[in-house]
Amino acid sequence: MKSTPDSSQPEPEMWLVCPICKQSNPAGTAHCRHCWGPSLGSIKPVSSEELAEITERNQARMKRLNTLRVVSISVFSPLLLSLAVFVYLYLATDIVFGPNQTLNSDPLPGEWSMFRRDLNHSANTDPSTPSPEGTLKWSFSTDGPIQFSSPAVVDGTVYIGSNDGNLYALDAETGTKRWDFKTGSFIWSSPTVVNGMVYFGSNDGNLYALDALTGKELWHFKTPYAVKSSPAVADGIIYFGADDYHLYALNAATGEEIWRFRTDGFVMASPAIADGIVFVPSYRYLYALNAENGRLRLSYMTQREMYSSPAVSSDGTVYFNCDSFLYAIKGDARNWPSEYAIRGWWVQFYVFRIAPPPPPLSGHIGKFRLSWIRPITTRSSPAVSGDTIYTCASIRMYSINAESGETNWVFPTSGQIQSSPAIGNNTVYISSMDGHLYAVDDTNGKRLWDFDTGVTTSSPTLADGIIYVGSQDGNVYAIK
Repeated sequence: MKSTPDSSQPEPEMWLVCPICKQSNPAGTAHCRHCWGPSLGSIKPVSSEELAEITERNQARMKRLNTLRVVSISVFSPLLLSLAVFVYLYLATDIVFGPNQTLNSDPLPGEWSMFRRDLNHSANTDPSTPSPEGTLKWSFSTDGPIQFSSPAVVDGTVYIGSNDGNLYALDAETGTKRWDFKTGSFIWSSPTVVNGMVYFGSNDGNLYALDALTGKELWHFKTPYAVKSSPAVADGIIYFGADDYHLYALNAATGEEIWRFRTDGFVMASPAIADGIVFVPSYRYLYALNAENGRLRLSYMTQREMYSSPAVSSDGTVYFNCDSFLYAIKGDARNWPSEYAIRGWWVQFYVFRIAPPPPPLSGHIGKFRLSWIRPITTRSSPAVSGDTIYTCASIRMYSINAESGETNWVFPTSGQIQSSPAIGNNTVYISSMDGHLYAVDDTNGKRLWDFDTGVTTSSPTLADGIIYVGSQDGNVYAIK
């Protein structure tokens, strides 16, 4: 039975104040009766008067602490909430430090100044461009095969690299050599011509900048390994990748490094740039970076390695090839925090049926199978014209409706296609390793003509009604 206090007992004259809970206990108490804290044997007893003062001080102290707690919550909670909102806006949206939406390009009519013609890699020329008829205008012989370097045409000059280690500048009308520039190794990079300067990479590990008129070296930037990537220039910054697992951004005038981004593999493709965002594939990821500072926005994972370059449509959709598939992703998409780490666990929970199916990867729009036969590793890149995508896999070129993903037509060749299509005046041009350059009607996929170029992996360039292409037989062909 519970005992009740005996009111006849006199009030204790001495007290022990618990150091833990600050409650009073009669003198002689071994342990605090309120919190059962440590032994009170070493606590100095106090009188009733002193206890009253101590209690008053403790109450005042608790009042100050409660006031401080209320003020701290009132002040710091909004600050912490504001910080959390800022971090979210910075990491997951473009409200804070978004990309420069004006960072785009549009080459002048009759020019093809960089790989795939423009920063979007549309490979699409002015509709009024005259159509070649498939006859030879001229050819120029280099001292080595022309592998993947594709011509740039600006101000009546054709620029192209060769496995002989030279970058050549040729008269676009006659094919006469204007100058050449010797590097330390073969050149797979396609040149880019902007503001009177020619930029290109070499397998000697350098990115070169030359005077477009004279071929004089203005500067070079050294990387540890080969530079096979074709550079892109926008707003005074040059972007290119190297085999050292990095994408670089340099000052286009001086070659000074602005930023670099570490990837998961070789960067052999040419970066595409649209609305201030750089898109570049490396190994099994397509990366989207802020063009001004290199900050990662999106990494989109595929199942196999990628070496072809992406293309960006006018609505901001990014298309790229991987294995036997054409992928489409949203160009302005961003990863949610720790997406791949969380996704790994999510997939495992889904396998054991304790979680719903994981959502698609951030930015995913579609994945279109082009062929049931796995092709060899391809460097062929898509081309975009309105709502149609032209792309290649194995020995075929495909015309695909961008809205539905349905195939409009398929054009077969007799060899692997490693080059990328060019579009002009309702005609699509493609080179094949079967030794031919083909002109194909873009409405029905019918062959209009073909020209014997020898085995070709260089992509055709269309400028002023002339097709320019390099061949592994060492020749540059101009076809009118």
